[in-house]
Amino acid sequence: MTGQQHYFSDEPVSSAETRPLQVRLRGAEVTVEVARGVFAADRLDVGTRVLLDAVDDPPQAGTLVDLGCGWGPVTLAMAQAAPSAFVVAVDVNPRARELTARNAAALGLDNVTVLAPQDALAHLDETAPGGVDEIWSNPPIRIGKGPLHELLAQWLGRLAPSGRAELVVQRNLGADSLHRWLQSEGYAVERLASSKGYRVLTVRR
Repeated sequence: MTGQQHYFSDEPVSSAETRPLQVRLRGAEVTVEVARGVFAADRLDVGTRVLLDAVDDPPQAGTLVDLGCGWGPVTLAMAQAAPSAFVVAVDVNPRARELTARNAAALGLDNVTVLAPQDALAHLDETAPGGVDEIWSNPPIRIGKGPLHELLAQWLGRLAPSGRAELVVQRNLGADSLHRWLQSEGYAVERLASSKGYRVLTVRR
């Protein structure tokens, strides 16, 4: 990739040096490793915090997906809240995947599998043929509307009939237009929360 590097790059070029970060995830204080070249490399970003504060606990069994895992805050929160469920963390960025895997292992969360998108889809074909029970995501809005719609259509189409997705989107980056688009695609969409300039949307088939 030429020019400016983005957190959704599939090959980060910045230093891979890690550092510890102490964060609170849905009431649990944890210490994780973070690094440059990954989304929110030095903090728990506001949108993800809004998401984690707004959503109910995920199902206690079944398959859960964190779409765009970064260094793993959503994955870790899901896995802690539902230790008997299978959590699949997905990211195009290999550094993000490595960090998520290391953070999950350090916290003893053995119900986490970390995969690249296409590998994750193949994995779900084998392990969750009935569909995904829940998706939590702070999706990469800045990839552009067309690629974002394609990404969400692919993954929301994997929801089980009773499944749901919880998406956090910044209002100024098109949360309301995304809400309308999802409805136009036939999804039932509810605004679960609105805080700090972000919307949390609950999406059902």
